[in-house]
Amino acid sequence: MSKRSSSKRSSAPDVGRRNFLKGASIAGAAALTAPAAANTAISGVSEPRPKATVPGAKLAAADAMPPPADPVNQTSSGGDFMVDVLKSLDIDYLAMNCASSFRGLHEAVINHGGNTKPEIITCPHEEIAVHMGQGYAKMEGKPLAMICHGVVGLQHASMAMYNAWCDRVPVIVMGGNIMEADKRAPGAEWPHSAIDPAALTRDFVKWDDQPASLQHFAESAVRAYKIATTPPMAPVMLSLDAELQENPIENRDLLRIPKFSSVIPPQGDEAALAQLAKMLVEAENPVIICDRVARTPAAMPRLVELAETLQCAVIDNYGRMNFPSRHPLNQSFRRSIISQADVIVAMEVNELWGSLSDFHDRIVRTSSPNYKKTAKIVTLGTRDLYMKANYQDLGRYQDVDLDIAGDAEASLPTLIEQVKRLTDEGRKSAFEARGKKLAAAKLATIAQAKSDATIGWDSSPITTARLCVELYNQIKDEDWSLVGTSIRLAWPHKLWNFDKPYQWNGVAGGGGIGYTLPSSLGAALANKRHGRLTVAIGGDGDFMFVPGTLWTAAHHRIPLLYIVHNNRAYHQEYMYLQAMAARHGRGITNTDIGTTLKDPFIDYATLAKGFGVYGEGPISDPNTLGPALKRAIAMVKGGQPALLDVVMDQR
Repeated sequence: MSKRSSSKRSSAPDVGRRNFLKGASIAGAAALTAPAAANTAISGVSEPRPKATVPGAKLAAADAMPPPADPVNQTSSGGDFMVDVLKSLDIDYLAMNCASSFRGLHEAVINHGGNTKPEIITCPHEEIAVHMGQGYAKMEGKPLAMICHGVVGLQHASMAMYNAWCDRVPVIVMGGNIMEADKRAPGAEWPHSAIDPAALTRDFVKWDDQPASLQHFAESAVRAYKIATTPPMAPVMLSLDAELQENPIENRDLLRIPKFSSVIPPQGDEAALAQLAKMLVEAENPVIICDRVARTPAAMPRLVELAETLQCAVIDNYGRMNFPSRHPLNQSFRRSIISQADVIVAMEVNELWGSLSDFHDRIVRTSSPNYKKTAKIVTLGTRDLYMKANYQDLGRYQDVDLDIAGDAEASLPTLIEQVKRLTDEGRKSAFEARGKKLAAAKLATIAQAKSDATIGWDSSPITTARLCVELYNQIKDEDWSLVGTSIRLAWPHKLWNFDKPYQWNGVAGGGGIGYTLPSSLGAALANKRHGRLTVAIGGDGDFMFVPGTLWTAAHHRIPLLYIVHNNRAYHQEYMYLQAMAARHGRGITNTDIGTTLKDPFIDYATLAKGFGVYGEGPISDPNTLGPALKRAIAMVKGGQPALLDVVMDQR
């Protein structure tokens, strides 16, 4: 039984050449005289596609009939019960690429469950399905589920699972399997099954199980959801036996769906938080570094309250939407202030050593601390509460003076209260003076960024700065959400006013290529119900890993403006190769080999149209960029996905 079942073929009725030409002539005339469809008023939108011909009665009946050997009187299945369990967990979507090993659950979702909670999201690749879950969870605050086919589907899904693991994002991964060897059909079911499918991904899931009964499934599904959504969050996996999904339920009355109750995230130790508060209040130049603090919309105002109480600098590593970008205390682009800090507090920072060190990898790799030897370093977060050995996403070991284990968001109210209690009038006066200096520096940083953004304004390729300015000018009065950017594209955070929790959702986590497009679509799926305008800017190399995501966007009508940052290269690697060639004195003439996307150039707009998505480009004239953005935004506001192919400079 193969993953992709072959479609049935039938002989179509003969059509005479004369009748065919006659029909074509009538259709052609109608096309010339009929008014254009409403959405063709905007250039680049294709005509509505004709509906598929309804099959004849015999063919329709044949397709609806089960295979002769199958029973036709089975009233329920294990899959039905599994769907009831998923509904109890408030799972809105089940992303999948259809396959035989989970046909039982698939059928139950659409017929027993009515294709609601969960609703199936059809994806042309398992990596797309998981990455959609990653983007969705970061935006909606809860996971969706995905299911993949045996070991082959799981291998496709594994890259996205690793990104979600490194990003500490919950995704409920399920996989079909046939556990009992004597039940496997000859052929594909053997190489697609395993004794322990989750062994493939066990190093980068938080928990997994292979239920042996329906009651086992119910308890494991609830446990999996609880484990995935308890900080530190991460993907989990359940391997589902095909017979368990498909066979009748022997005694439904004996099955019980456990009650789900979420874990209240743990606060840091109160005495330790009091010690930290004392250090912060007494510090001359405290600095807060935050990365993945925001789990819920409550995190940002709490962090703002702490920073304003202390009038201290905040550096945001942008793992989540932690702190308003235009806030006077946001010093994210003045990282040199770390060298002046006497107390550094790292909250949910993924890789602290990297934030506190200057690293150089030219000729000989060297590094040095960027903080004073006398500075006190404190960590607050859940990073150290759950780790694994094999994959090294933890970063280099960093010396700290106080390590507080606890969820930073949950710990902030207690920390704020302790700080306020210790702050007398004298300290308030000192804090205010410090805050005024930081505010003045912030204004200077914004002014410099605006000035820098004008460099090469009329150049072609279009500068990334101009793209970001033009885009923001058109969306700033909308309820917008930026859900992805190409590598190291910092202009939005320098120039835009991010002040709502959903206006940014972080980066890939593991740095795996193929993240931005599908995760942005997952975030757009979450934003759809809230009516937000979702935008993303993704690299061309990243896009090429998962272009089929666009079909999912069109099929499910998920509004997303996706701008391809088309620099026609894997540009980071292009720069690294140039550095290697220069190091050896060999010149950089040949460094485009294996690093560029040219000969031929890729037409991303045509690709988008082929998938049923509005597409325009390649846009290389900066004067045409604004009007193109306006047209694309109009499409997205109308409920459709749109893609712009913009030929831009490298960064």
